[in-house]
Amino acid sequence: ATDSIGLAESIIGNQTLVSAGGIFELGFFSPPGGRTYLGIRYAGIADRTVVWVANRNDPLVSTPGALRLAPDGRLLILDRQNSTVWSSPAPTRRITAGAVARLGDDGNFLLSSDGSGSPQSVAWQSFDYPTDTLLPGMKLGVDFKRRLTRNLTSWNTPTDPSPGQYTFKLVPGGLPEFFLFQGPKKIYASGPFNGAGLTGVPNLMSKDFIFKVVNSADETYYSYAITNPQLRSRFLMDGTAGVVQRYVWTNGQWSSFWYYPTDPCDTYGKCGAFGYCDTTQAPLCACLPGFQPRSTEQWNLRDGTGGCVRTTNLSCGAADGFWPVSRMKLPEATNATVHADMTLDQCRQACLADCSCRAYSAANVSGGINRGCVIWGVDLMDMRQYPAVVQDVFIRLAQSEVDALIAAARRQRPNRKLLIAGVAAASGVLLLGAILGCCCFWRKKRHAKTAPSSHSDVLPLRHRKHPAASPARNQRLEENRMGSEKDLDLPFFDLEAILTATDDFDPDSKIGQGGFGSVYMGKLEDGQEVAVKRLSKKSVQGVGEFKNEVKLIAKLQHRNLVKLLGCCIDDDERMLVYEFMPNNSLDTFIFGQFVFFAETTSNFLCWDYMCNVLTTVDIFLPQMKKSASH
Repeated sequence: ATDSIGLAESIIGNQTLVSAGGIFELGFFSPPGGRTYLGIRYAGIADRTVVWVANRNDPLVSTPGALRLAPDGRLLILDRQNSTVWSSPAPTRRITAGAVARLGDDGNFLLSSDGSGSPQSVAWQSFDYPTDTLLPGMKLGVDFKRRLTRNLTSWNTPTDPSPGQYTFKLVPGGLPEFFLFQGPKKIYASGPFNGAGLTGVPNLMSKDFIFKVVNSADETYYSYAITNPQLRSRFLMDGTAGVVQRYVWTNGQWSSFWYYPTDPCDTYGKCGAFGYCDTTQAPLCACLPGFQPRSTEQWNLRDGTGGCVRTTNLSCGAADGFWPVSRMKLPEATNATVHADMTLDQCRQACLADCSCRAYSAANVSGGINRGCVIWGVDLMDMRQYPAVVQDVFIRLAQSEVDALIAAARRQRPNRKLLIAGVAAASGVLLLGAILGCCCFWRKKRHAKTAPSSHSDVLPLRHRKHPAASPARNQRLEENRMGSEKDLDLPFFDLEAILTATDDFDPDSKIGQGGFGSVYMGKLEDGQEVAVKRLSKKSVQGVGEFKNEVKLIAKLQHRNLVKLLGCCIDDDERMLVYEFMPNNSLDTFIFGQFVFFAETTSNFLCWDYMCNVLTTVDIFLPQMKKSASH
C-alpha cells in the first residue's frame, strides 16, 4: 500500500493509503446506516478507531466512492456518478506538478504544493480541520492570521459521524480558557491559563505528556506531545458521555487516562456569581468572604446557581480594600483585562481606580513568580476551591468588610498561639529525646540479652499473608514485635491491617506530606478512624532510633498532642498510627478557612507575633513536662 496520491490520482472503493510506519490508514468506511465516509483510522492495532472524517456533513449514499487530488490542488470525494460530494478548501499555496497528498505516521493527511513536505509547502492539512479527536501535534484553538478555528465536535451517535451536540473549544480573550458546550450552553470550563497551567485542571501534568498553550497576537492554541514513542494516545470529545476524555492504548485496548467534567463542582457556574464550589464541604457551595446568598431559600435547598451578593456595597474609591482567597480556580477570564507589564501593586491601584473592578490577580505565575495583571470588571463566575495551592485572587470589598475579616482572624489568635507553641515545644522535646534515646539505645544494645516474650499486644486485625514471607523475614518480624512489647509498651500493628485501613496507601487517602514521609487517613476494622504516618524509605533513621522516638512519643501524652495508638515495623516499613483529628491541618488553624492574608496588615505571622510564639514556647515546656502522662 502507498501513503500518498499525486495530481489527478485517486483511491477508489476499498483502496486505502497507509502511513509509512503502518500506524494510520485513510480510506472509506461504512458504519451501520448505509452511509459511507472518508476517514483516517488506526491501522496497527486491533481497534481501528476513526480519528478524522472528511465528509461528516456530506456522506456518500451510493458506492463505491473515490478520493481524487484535482489539478487545482483540491481534494474531492466523488460518488458513483462522478459528482462531487465533498471538497477541501482551496489550497493556500500555488500548486505545482509535483504536488502530493501524503498520510503521515502522526495521522495528518497533508497536501504539499511541491511534494517536499516542508512547512513552507503545506497547502492544506487535515490537522487544521479536526472532528472529534485531537492527536499529538494537532492544535486546538484559533489562528487569527488565517481566520481558522479548530474545535472538537462530538459524533451525533456512536455510529453517526455527523456533528453532535457537544463542542470543546478554546475561547481566546483576557486569559485563554477551554469550554465544553452542549449546544449553546456552557457546561464545563477548564479555568483560565495562568502561564503554569489551567487553573481548573490541577492534575493535568504527566511524565508521559508535554502540554503547550500559546497565546500570542497571531494565534491562541493548545497542543500536546508524547515523550514515550511507544505510547499511543488520543484526546476525544465523547458525545455519549458528554465529557472530554484522554485515552491511552494499553493491554490491547483503549483505557481512560482522565476525563472532565469529573464531579459536581466541575459544572460551569455551579455556585453562581461570587460563589465557589468545594467538594470537601457540604453543601458544596459557599459565598466568598464579604458576600451572602442571593436567595436564602435556594441556598437552603442546596441550589447555589443564584450566586451571592455583597453584604456591604463598595464606595468606589480608595476607601475600598481587598481580601485575598487562595487555592482557587480563577474566575472565567475571557472578558477580563490583562496588563502584561504591571506589578501586583500597580494592578491593585488600577483596580481601585476603576469602579467596575471586582477583583484582580497575577496573569502569569509560571516558575512561581507573579507576572502581569488580570482585572475582572464583571461578576466572578465558575470558581472552586482545591486542597492544593493554585493561585491567589484579590477580591474587592468595602473597607469595613476587610476590617471585620481581620478582626475575626485576630480573635482566633490566642488559641492559635497555644497550638503553635505546643507543636513547637513538642518538636523540640522529640528532637532532644531522639538524640538522648539514640545514645541510650546503643549503650543498651551492647549489654542487652534477648529473652522470650508473648505477643499479646500484636493487634489481631486479620491473619497476615505477605507475598514475600520467609523464615528469616518472619524471625525479624518476631524480634520487632518482642522488642516493641518490651521497650515501647505500645500496641504493634500488623502491616496487612494498615494496608487494609488505608486501601493500600491509596493516594486519595493522603492527607499530608513532608520531609519525614506521608500521612494517610484510614479506618480500622472496628470503625476507628486513624492517621498513619508512613516514614520515608530514604530516611537514615534506623530501627533503634525509630523505637526510641516512638517510646518518647508514647510517654509524652498531652491534651494538646494527638494521641499515639501504635506503631508498625516491617522490614524497611516504619509507621506510626495516631488518632485521626478531623479539623484539617495546622495551616487551617493558623490561616483560617482560606490560606490568605490582608494586604493592609501583611501576614498574620508577623515578626512581633513570631517573637511572642518563641516566648510562649519557653513558658510552655515546663507545662508540657508537668501535664504529660507517664
